[in-house]
Amino acid sequence: MPKLIFITSDKQEYAVEAQSGVSAMETALDNLVPGIDGDCGGVAACGTCHVYVDQTWLAKTGGAQEGIEQDMLSLTDNSGASSRLSCQIVMSDELDGLVLTMPESQH
Repeated sequence: MPKLIFITSDKQEYAVEAQSGVSAMETALDNLVPGIDGDCGGVAACGTCHVYVDQTWLAKTGGAQEGIEQDMLSLTDNSGASSRLSCQIVMSDELDGLVLTMPESQH
């Protein structure tokens, strides 16, 4: 099982175990990580699972997917080059140790 590290905007760290094939958003919700809401249930129709991918992981996760993910992030406060919707990051053994930081708010 890959390990996933969420860092809240106030620098609290949550290290959780993820199942391969499950999204980072689902992993956060299953582990009660504060700051990830996932209001749309993981279909990239909201921005309430917005995260910043640590720079050292961008090559493995890739950037925001063209189309719906990029469109949704363009409507999200404080999005940037390392922004992703965590519902679109599917966990795998290759992502063991992935670090995701959350913005101050999910609106």
